[in-house]
Amino acid sequence: MRAVVKLGGALFERDPDVAAIGKMATSLAAFAREGNQVVAVAGGGGNARAYIGAARKLGGDESTCDLIGIQLTRANAELLRIALGSAAVSKIPSSISEIPHLAAEGRVLVMGGLQPGQSTNAVAALAAEITRAETLVNATDVEGVYTQDPKKNPKARLIKSVRVDRLLDWAMKVEVFAGKYELLDPLALKIMERARIPSRFVSLKDPQNVIAALRGRQVGTLVVYA
Repeated sequence: MRAVVKLGGALFERDPDVAAIGKMATSLAAFAREGNQVVAVAGGGGNARAYIGAARKLGGDESTCDLIGIQLTRANAELLRIALGSAAVSKIPSSISEIPHLAAEGRVLVMGGLQPGQSTNAVAALAAEITRAETLVNATDVEGVYTQDPKKNPKARLIKSVRVDRLLDWAMKVEVFAGKYELLDPLALKIMERARIPSRFVSLKDPQNVIAALRGRQVGTLVVYA
């Protein structure tokens, strides 16, 4: 199987939880060693938000803030690569064109952001498109897509499946700044839509949620294409 996993920033907080990163690495390594090709894209997390916020207060423009965020996602990718040990591809890509040449069966290729104006969600979608991935799993700090923000409204309901055009409608109503892309940004969704990438949103709190989604089980929220 060719798979892409986007690991949300919740896995990479201000004080990195090495146990959590290690557990995720162990699960991804085991899945890859079954003969699967995995690309794992690391989000920015708390450190990226902190540095972006500081740069913004100092007068940095949004492109510069994006560049700072990209550096932090690559630092997070290095942590995951180290945790993966021999299961990891040794190089972290800095361009989309490198991915097909580095991705390999039985290994995990780890990466962060690529360029300003592009979230790591968009990077994951591009990675899935260029590798012709059979599945894209977006692991976040919630169980999937909800009717409302579950952190603000405890009555919000988990949606088992959602059309990509509905996600796009929601995404277009939210302002996009460096380090703040909400659930998914419009660019990521447009890439998913054009490539029709089989995708799921799941919680990353338990790495087995990610593995279950990779195996096609009914967890989290499935993205449906018309």
